Order: sequence, then C-alpha cells, then structure tokens
Amino acid sequence: MCIKAAMTRSLPNIPQGLRVGLLGGSFDPPHQGHVAITKAALQRFDLDQLWWLVSPGNPLKGHAPAKMARRIKAAQEIMQHPKVRISAAELQLGTRYTAETLAALIRRYPQVRFTWLMGADNLAHFHRWKDWRHIMETVPVGVIARPGDRIAARLSPAAKIYRSSMLRGGQSRLLSGAAAPRWCFINLPMVDESSSRIRSAGEWRVAE
Repeated sequence: MCIKAAMTRSLPNIPQGLRVGLLGGSFDPPHQGHVAITKAALQRFDLDQLWWLVSPGNPLKGHAPAKMARRIKAAQEIMQHPKVRISAAELQLGTRYTAETLAALIRRYPQVRFTWLMGADNLAHFHRWKDWRHIMETVPVGVIARPGDRIAARLSPAAKIYRSSMLRGGQSRLLSGAAAPRWCFINLPMVDESSSRIRSAGEWRVAE
C-alpha cells in the first residue's frame, strides 16, 4: 500500500467476528521491538489481523513526532506481514485519544472483536491515559513485556485495580475472544530497542 493510500483511503471492510489487535503509538521511529511485539501478539493472542495505528501525536509526550508520511513509510518498510495493516485511522477518524479511537472503531465495526495491545512500559503509566478505565472496560487488553519494564508494570495502579480480571500467560490465546474487562500479561525475549534511543543517537532525525 502506498503512503498516500494509507493516510487518506477509507477504512477497510472487515468480516464479522474477525479478531483484530490494535497497536497504537507514534512509531517515531518504528523499530525491531515493534516488529517483535507484533509477531508475538498475533500468535500468543490468537489474532486474525493486527493494525499499527500510527498516531498524529501522543498527548503524553512533550516532543512533536516526525511527519506522518515519513513514519508511515518507515512502518511499511520495517513491518511486512500479510496479517499486519499500517493504518492512519486516528487521522482519518479525527480522534486524538485512545478511548475516542476505540469508540469510533467499535461504532464502525460493531461485529469485530478488537484487542488493545501495549508494551509493559505503557501499562506502568496507563492510569494517566484519558478514560483509561473505560478502555479496560470496553476491550480486552494484551500487555507485552519489554526488558526492564516487567516489575513496574505488575505494580502499576491499573494492574492492581484489575488484578481479578487478569488471564495467566498460559491462557493468552483466550484473550481476543474474551469479554472486557480482561487483560493478559506475557513475558517474551525481545529486542531491547526503543524509539527514544534511536532518536537520541541521531539515527532518525538526521534524515528529516
């Protein structure tokens, strides 16, 4: 799919009952850690598709991301998989926050089973997200551990409040078919990479 199409085309038609994982973020830049999370999530959470929701900007981050077209292009180059779609849904829907995006997608696709995906680092401060409890109560949430983030994530306010709704790692394939609130934390050997490290090393902005 070309960059312009990814940013401007209407959202796709999806068969009823499909299990779709949503991995949101600025992807500034996308890296092999995102790829590893994606491939693991497809298998461990029994997903039919997974969408990268490339955000116009993250309200919790102080810096402005690289241009949308550049991030879409980089995402398409690094993540090539028949079950993965690179999407600018937030730009197309006019939403800014995850809860708004989920509400808009559920209205558009009432028969699709969405699962929200995040790294364990995001779970650690998930309670700062706008309407975060509504997210937990609306769709199942898959949390994928990155190196060094496991303890903080497991001790986070969100993890403590929804402890009784947690599936064990061995039950992860049940998550995408479960009714919210339900979440699952999985530990994986992963690429220890981050967008912030790539930016600080000058490996991304220099080509802006």
